[in-house]
Amino acid sequence: ITSDNGSEFAGLHTSLQEVVNVYFTHPYASWERGTSENQHKIIRRFLPKGQPLEAICDRQCLRIQNWMNDYPRKQLGYQTPYDLFVREFHKERKGEPVVKPVSA
Repeated sequence: ITSDNGSEFAGLHTSLQEVVNVYFTHPYASWERGTSENQHKIIRRFLPKGQPLEAICDRQCLRIQNWMNDYPRKQLGYQTPYDLFVREFHKERKGEPVVKPVSA
């Protein structure tokens, strides 16, 4: 999980450190969160900055989510996140582990 150091994440590291790696970026250093920033750009195609989130319906959120998951990414070898998820899911169903252990 990548997060900034905002107060809303104050207890995040402590509560999740046993489960996942949590990385905190430096304030005003958006380049440290490149993937997050790219995701924000994609979302801004649909939702202009300043638009109240209360005005967005569930259907619109699903449409954005589906578009994002079906968009080919250079960092994924021009595959879509959805296609990669499905492939890994099928490996899991066949008994192959999806998450490979990380050696220290």
